[in-house]
Amino acid sequence: MFLTNTFLIPYMAIRLNKPDAEYSPKKASQLGSVMVNGAPVVGVIGGAACLISILWALFGRSDGDFGGVADRWEFLVSYLGSERLAYAFIWDICLYIVFQPWLIGENLQNVKENKANLVKYLNFVPVAGLVTYLLCLDVDEEV
Repeated sequence: MFLTNTFLIPYMAIRLNKPDAEYSPKKASQLGSVMVNGAPVVGVIGGAACLISILWALFGRSDGDFGGVADRWEFLVSYLGSERLAYAFIWDICLYIVFQPWLIGENLQNVKENKANLVKYLNFVPVAGLVTYLLCLDVDEEV
């Protein structure tokens, strides 16, 4: 979702750092404010894009001669086995499945208290955990 391996993992890894005790800015940076305040929007857009992609893969252009779900699955498997770019995306997905629970789990202090358990359990589900985390961030505390 939104090139998570390029943008989100480094962003969340930086957030794991404890703040410097000697340096405490009075006001959050403009970029930091935009990133935190825009998190729910990113969550909704990313979740919707993922859901639409899955639905399109299963049912898109069903009026054409693209086959049923079984035919589409067979094509996907053959495509993943033959295209280097598709193979790279599968590795990205596997790596993100490993890192998402760790990164979100280490940032649970930034989630609204009443939503922490929900995020804690959903962070193991790719995309759903990320969307839940972004929607449940405690924006008031961070900005």
